[in-house]
Amino acid sequence: MHQTYDAALGINLLHANQAGAEHNRAHLDAWGITCLNIMSSPGAGKTALLERTLAALTADFRIAVIEGDMTTELDADRLRQYGVPVIAINTGRSCHLDSRMVSGGLHRLEHEYNPAEFDLLLVENVGNLVCPAEFEVGEHAKVALLSVTEGEDKPLKYPIMFQEADCLLITKMDLAPYLDVDLERIIANVRQMNTTVKIIPVSAKTGEGLEVWLDWVRSVTKPTGVPA
Repeated sequence: MHQTYDAALGINLLHANQAGAEHNRAHLDAWGITCLNIMSSPGAGKTALLERTLAALTADFRIAVIEGDMTTELDADRLRQYGVPVIAINTGRSCHLDSRMVSGGLHRLEHEYNPAEFDLLLVENVGNLVCPAEFEVGEHAKVALLSVTEGEDKPLKYPIMFQEADCLLITKMDLAPYLDVDLERIIANVRQMNTTVKIIPVSAKTGEGLEVWLDWVRSVTKPTGVPA
């Protein structure tokens, strides 16, 4: 049977999700928590970046993580080694987190901890360059990752992710010398989509650019929590 896309249904879904995102953000604001929604395609280095981020910032901020994955807790287990609360959300067949799923994570955070003691919530979204950018979860800023291994054309082929990003990390810079890739072309293509996004080339392996990234996180996070 031929099926057609129901545009009205899609709009209603996004509208309902947006209402849920605003509800989540109201809770986060009441608790004094800054929330960053971290998005990329699979394998771009989100978890590796979060490992370096947690290692560097847990002395300055009280941090919690919501870890989205389709089926496993492999990435969540990696992040738990840094001594922070990690709430794993398995999305099943869904290719993104939505505000309802994150609301469940926030309720777990509220049940198991005192959320007013936290400064920063890092949401690692499901690996996908399309859907996560369309479904807000209550974040205060969107962070997109693009690996140099993905090529120069991704900002043009998947524009919404790059249009919505407040900060873009160009990851795996340690591999750039071995690839036929033009960093300036990547940046130019991103700028066609978003003229104001903060762009930071980084390598979680060598540490290149990480201090610039950490300074950006510090600049958007208000330290209101009480150290553990």
